[in-house]
Amino acid sequence: MTTARDVFTAVLFLTGAVFCLLGALGLLRFPDTASRLHAAAKAQTLGLLLTLAGAAAQAPARHAPVLLLVALFQLLTAPITSQIIGRTAYRTHGLDHDLLFRDELADRLAREGTPLHEHDRPERDEDSER
Repeated sequence: MTTARDVFTAVLFLTGAVFCLLGALGLLRFPDTASRLHAAAKAQTLGLLLTLAGAAAQAPARHAPVLLLVALFQLLTAPITSQIIGRTAYRTHGLDHDLLFRDELADRLAREGTPLHEHDRPERDEDSER
Protein backbone atom coordinates (compact mmCIF):
# COMPACT_ATOMS: atom_id res chain seq x y z
CA MET A 1 0.00 0.00 0.00
CA THR A 2 2.77 2.45 0.83
CA THR A 3 4.55 1.77 -2.46
CA ALA A 4 1.43 2.66 -4.44
CA ARG A 5 0.97 5.80 -2.33
CA ASP A 6 4.61 6.74 -2.82
CA VAL A 7 4.32 6.34 -6.60
CA PHE A 8 1.08 8.34 -6.63
CA THR A 9 2.70 11.08 -4.56
CA ALA A 10 5.79 11.13 -6.78
CA VAL A 11 3.59 11.54 -9.86
CA LEU A 12 1.68 14.40 -8.21
CA PHE A 13 4.88 16.15 -7.11
CA LEU A 14 6.54 15.78 -10.50
CA THR A 15 3.44 16.87 -12.40
CA GLY A 16 3.05 19.86 -10.09
CA ALA A 17 6.70 20.78 -10.54
CA VAL A 18 6.37 20.53 -14.33
CA PHE A 19 3.35 22.86 -14.30
CA CYS A 20 5.21 25.34 -12.10
CA LEU A 21 8.21 25.17 -14.44
CA LEU A 22 6.00 25.70 -17.49
CA GLY A 23 4.34 28.66 -15.78
CA ALA A 24 7.74 30.19 -15.05
CA LEU A 25 8.85 29.64 -18.65
CA GLY A 26 5.62 31.22 -19.83
CA LEU A 27 6.34 34.29 -17.74
CA LEU A 28 9.70 34.59 -19.46
CA ARG A 29 8.68 33.71 -23.00
CA PHE A 30 5.19 35.09 -23.61
CA PRO A 31 5.14 38.44 -25.38
CA ASP A 32 2.51 40.44 -23.53
CA THR A 33 0.91 40.84 -20.13
CA ALA A 34 -2.31 39.02 -20.97
CA SER A 35 -0.42 35.91 -22.08
CA ARG A 36 1.81 36.06 -19.03
CA LEU A 37 -1.22 36.27 -16.77
CA HIS A 38 -2.42 32.91 -18.05
CA ALA A 39 0.95 31.35 -17.29
CA ALA A 40 1.12 32.89 -13.85
CA ALA A 41 -2.46 32.23 -12.81
CA LYS A 42 -3.36 28.94 -14.42
CA ALA A 43 -0.16 26.90 -14.60
CA GLN A 44 1.18 28.05 -11.26
CA THR A 45 -2.13 27.42 -9.51
CA LEU A 46 -2.48 23.96 -10.99
CA GLY A 47 1.14 23.18 -10.11
CA LEU A 48 0.62 24.26 -6.52
CA LEU A 49 -2.62 22.30 -6.20
CA LEU A 50 -0.98 19.14 -7.50
CA THR A 51 1.93 19.63 -5.11
CA LEU A 52 -0.48 20.14 -2.22
CA ALA A 53 -2.37 17.00 -3.22
CA GLY A 54 0.89 15.08 -3.16
CA ALA A 55 1.72 16.48 0.26
CA ALA A 56 -1.76 15.60 1.52
CA ALA A 57 -1.31 12.01 0.37
CA GLN A 58 1.83 11.69 2.48
CA ALA A 59 0.99 13.90 5.46
CA PRO A 60 -0.99 12.80 8.49
CA ALA A 61 -4.71 13.54 8.38
CA ARG A 62 -4.38 16.29 10.98
CA HIS A 63 -2.47 18.43 8.42
CA ALA A 64 -5.19 18.19 5.77
CA PRO A 65 -7.10 21.31 6.95
CA VAL A 66 -3.97 23.43 6.65
CA LEU A 67 -3.26 22.15 3.14
CA LEU A 68 -6.88 22.76 2.22
CA LEU A 69 -6.64 26.34 3.49
CA VAL A 70 -3.52 26.93 1.40
CA ALA A 71 -5.33 25.58 -1.67
CA LEU A 72 -8.40 27.73 -1.02
CA PHE A 73 -6.28 30.81 -0.45
CA GLN A 74 -4.52 30.22 -3.76
CA LEU A 75 -7.80 29.65 -5.60
CA LEU A 76 -9.27 32.84 -4.16
CA THR A 77 -6.30 35.16 -4.58
CA ALA A 78 -4.92 34.16 -7.99
CA PRO A 79 -7.94 35.38 -10.01
CA ILE A 80 -8.17 38.61 -8.03
CA THR A 81 -4.48 39.32 -8.49
CA SER A 82 -4.71 38.53 -12.20
CA GLN A 83 -7.68 40.87 -12.54
CA ILE A 84 -5.80 43.72 -10.86
CA ILE A 85 -2.65 43.17 -12.91
CA GLY A 86 -4.65 42.89 -16.14
CA ARG A 87 -6.64 46.04 -15.41
CA THR A 88 -3.45 47.94 -14.56
CA ALA A 89 -1.72 46.72 -17.71
CA TYR A 90 -4.77 47.73 -19.74
CA ARG A 91 -4.83 51.25 -18.33
CA THR A 92 -1.06 51.76 -18.63
CA HIS A 93 -1.00 50.51 -22.24
CA GLY A 94 0.84 47.33 -21.29
CA LEU A 95 -1.50 45.25 -23.45
CA ASP A 96 -1.39 45.00 -27.22
CA HIS A 97 -4.96 45.98 -28.07
CA ASP A 98 -4.59 44.57 -31.58
CA LEU A 99 -4.38 41.06 -30.11
CA LEU A 100 -7.72 41.38 -28.29
CA PHE A 101 -10.67 39.77 -30.02
CA ARG A 102 -13.20 41.86 -28.17
CA ASP A 103 -12.50 44.81 -25.90
CA GLU A 104 -15.36 44.81 -23.41
CA LEU A 105 -13.51 46.99 -20.93
CA ALA A 106 -13.21 49.85 -23.42
CA ASP A 107 -16.99 49.79 -23.94
CA ARG A 108 -17.60 49.75 -20.19
CA LEU A 109 -15.16 52.58 -19.54
CA ALA A 110 -16.76 54.64 -22.30
CA ARG A 111 -20.23 54.09 -20.77
CA GLU A 112 -18.94 55.11 -17.35
CA GLY A 113 -17.39 58.27 -18.76
CA THR A 114 -13.77 57.28 -18.11
CA PRO A 115 -12.44 56.19 -21.48
CA LEU A 116 -8.91 54.88 -21.74
CA HIS A 117 -7.53 57.32 -24.28
CA GLU A 118 -7.03 60.95 -23.39
CA HIS A 119 -8.53 62.17 -26.67
CA ASP A 120 -11.73 60.20 -25.93
CA ARG A 121 -12.18 61.83 -22.53
CA PRO A 122 -14.87 64.53 -22.40
CA GLU A 123 -13.58 68.01 -21.72
CA ARG A 124 -14.14 69.37 -18.22
CA ASP A 125 -14.96 72.90 -17.47
CA GLU A 126 -13.43 74.68 -14.50
CA ASP A 127 -16.79 75.14 -12.74
CA SER A 128 -17.43 71.37 -12.50
CA GLU A 129 -14.10 70.81 -10.78
CA ARG A 130 -14.82 73.17 -7.91
